[in-house]
Formats: sequence, structure tokens, C-alpha cells
Amino acid sequence: MGLVMTVINIAYFIAAILFIVGLKQMASPTTARRGIVWAGIGMVLATVVTFAHPEVQGTVNYLLIILGIAIGGGLAWWSGRKVAMTDMPQMIALYNGMGGGAAAGIGAIYLLQADPETASNVILTIAVLGSLIGSVAFSGSMVAFAKLQGLMDKTVHFPAQQWVNLGLFAVTVLLGLSLALSGGDVNNFVLLLFFMLALAFGVLMTLPIGGADMPVVISLYNALTGLAVGFKGLVLDNPALMIAGIVVGAAGTLLTQLMAKAMNRKISNVLFKQFGGSSGAEAEAVGGSLKPIEASDAGIMMAFASKVIIVPGYGMAVAQAQHKIWELTQLLIDRDVAVKFAIHPVAGRMPGHMNVLLAEAGVPYDIIYDLDEINNEFKTADVAIVIGANDVVNPVARTDPDSPIYGMPILNADQAKNVIVIKRGRGAGFSGIENHLFYADNTRMLYGDGQKAASELIHAIKEIG
Repeated sequence: MGLVMTVINIAYFIAAILFIVGLKQMASPTTARRGIVWAGIGMVLATVVTFAHPEVQGTVNYLLIILGIAIGGGLAWWSGRKVAMTDMPQMIALYNGMGGGAAAGIGAIYLLQADPETASNVILTIAVLGSLIGSVAFSGSMVAFAKLQGLMDKTVHFPAQQWVNLGLFAVTVLLGLSLALSGGDVNNFVLLLFFMLALAFGVLMTLPIGGADMPVVISLYNALTGLAVGFKGLVLDNPALMIAGIVVGAAGTLLTQLMAKAMNRKISNVLFKQFGGSSGAEAEAVGGSLKPIEASDAGIMMAFASKVIIVPGYGMAVAQAQHKIWELTQLLIDRDVAVKFAIHPVAGRMPGHMNVLLAEAGVPYDIIYDLDEINNEFKTADVAIVIGANDVVNPVARTDPDSPIYGMPILNADQAKNVIVIKRGRGAGFSGIENHLFYADNTRMLYGDGQKAASELIHAIKEIG
């Protein structure tokens, strides 16, 4: 028995190392694929050795476990291959929520099976905390998924909403405290009510959060899921779960802070104050007019430029235009035009969304720059092409204190000599805020689907010869 446990613990330790190495490699686009493989191997190892655990053998239905793994793994494999890149943010929200739900489910089973003679109040408290956090991450992520999928409004408000949420959370905490101090003699009704209120709180907390804050919310729930998993590792005395949960929780927390900083938003404001999805009225009136341009004229402007900076956004993802944009880039490079891509930290619907799309199209990593690296170069660019981006290039973030995005770091696309905005229509961005860049004197609007517009630009440049 001792030898078996030693082997199992060593396997868990190796799995934890693989998780850490994999997560570290996911930090760079050049090593992200390898990182996912290493983390996957760690997960397989941790899952397989669990079957040999003495506490598992003879106490579980292996057929049901294998069947569940097969069904879940099969659905994940199928959906992972079928999901469009535009739907990746909601898929991540969905899968992240499942992690939180699994942690909450483990907590529920532990509390139901707790032995009053051996149950520790410390472990019961940890189980309750993990269940609360996991439940909130699960239901909150489901709401985030529904918003990103377009199944519900971006924001939902009702009178005294924050006070209702506060009261609901207080009652949930009191119920959790009673479970933690029950000594293992858990009242099933109290347990059921605790989980129902925890799930309801996750829903109500996410309802008023608007679309512009979704990248931060996804990162936050990812951190909560990691924390819940870490707590369940302590409850089950499983080092692999502990380390994996702590690493994911820490990484998610750091990412949440970075995303909030990129939007100049406090986490408390994201959770408790409306931003995205509002009507978007700001004090500073829009001046100027929208000035359209034909693709042939825009192509000539780009073909004879010295430097072009491309700013991609969610509209590029919707149009699946990344491949055409890369083809356009190659044409410009062949004409000795210096081309760079500028990526805002919250461009798209999740952190790294644009990087994934450009990598899929084969764009080299060495011409992709983040906000801090490239912002000072816009003033030397002959042309800035904005395709599908909106709020992340809106100059009111610098000029209008009454705007909801005031103070948010933006890409300085308006400082380029010429700006070409590829846009399907005249609507506002995902946050509902009018973009003053579109009305600037140096901006021209190329209306149409992103892929179609990119194709027309390619044709126009080829015509020049």
C-alpha cells in the first residue's frame, strides 16, 4: 500500500509540473501549442493514476466513470473542432464554468457524505468555500456565455439590484457558515438552499455586466474556478488538484488585473457599475462627418505608403478576414511597405483573441505588437487600417471625462497620417459608445464585410502592378 501511494504521489507531482510548464509555455504564441499538449499529458496522467488510488478502488462504479469521461471528452473534441473562431470566447466561458461546476459538485458530495465523528470544521469550511466559489463561477460563466452567444441582452437591470445581490450573498454566506460549523451533521435542506442561492448570486452578479467588460469577467471567473479547484484539492488531499488550482487561480487573477488595467477599470467597477452595453451617450458631441472611400483609392494609398499599421478587432473575426488581411500584408511587404499589426489587450471578446486569429492565418509573430510596443509609431505611419476594432481606438478615452471609457488606454490610430476604417455599418461598438475616430478629418470609411473589403484592396493593389 505504501509503495502504491508513493507512486501515485510521484505521478501527481509530475502532473503538477506538467501543468505549470504547460501554462508557462502558453504565455507565448510560439510555444502555446506545445504548452497545451504538455498540460493535456499532465491531465491524462493525473486522471489515470487516480484509478489506482486505494480510496477509489472498490468504492466507485468504473463503468460510469469511463462512460462519463468518454461522453465529455467526445463532446469536447467535437465542439473544439467545430466551433468557429468568433465563438471561441463563449466556448471558453462555457468550459470554464464547467470547471467551477465540477468543483462545486465535489463539494456537495463531500458535504453530503461527511462523517460527524471524523469531519473537521476546517475541512468543512474549505469545502463550503470551494462550493460557493465554484457555484458562482459556474452560473456566472453560463450567463457570460449566453451574452456572448447573443442569447440574452448584454445588460439586465432592475431596481435596487446591488442591494438585492448583497442581501442574497449575505444569506448564502450565513447558510455556508452553518454548514461549516455543523460538525458533519449536514442538513440536506440547508445544503440545497445554499447551492441554489450561490448559483442565483452568480447569475445576478453577471446580469448587469456589459459586453465591453466581458474579457475581464471571463478572466475573473477563470481565477475563481482555479481557486475552487484548489480548495477541492485540499478537501480531497489531492496535491495535483491543489497545485493545478493554485496555478490557474493565480494566473487568472493576474490576467484579470492586467485586463482591468488595460481598460482603466477597477475590478469593483466591473462587478458593480455599468459600463458596456449602455446607451453610450457621452457629453462630448461628435464633430465632423463620416467620409466614405472606395477600395481602389484606399489600395493606392496603401500601396505607395512607407509604413502601414493594421489594427484588428472583433469585426475581423466575424468576417473571418484574417487570411485575406495576411494576403494583403504580403502584397504590401513585397512592395517594400513596412507593415505591423497593433493588438490591444482587450481587442475581441477575450484576452489574446486577435493573436489567435492572426496565428491561424500564418502572420509572423515578429510583426505583431501590443499597445505599449507600437503606440508611439502611429504618428510615423502613413496609413492605419482599422478592421473591426472600435472602442480600443476611440479617442474620447483621452478627451472626454464624461465618457464611460475615459482613461482607458487606447491604440493611437488617430495619430496616423491617414486612417482607413473597414466597417460593415455605422453602428457603435460592443460597448455602445460612438467612436469619434470615424468622424476625424484624416479618417475614411471603407464600408462592407471585412473579407470582401480586404479582397477588394488586394485586387486594387494588384492592379497597380
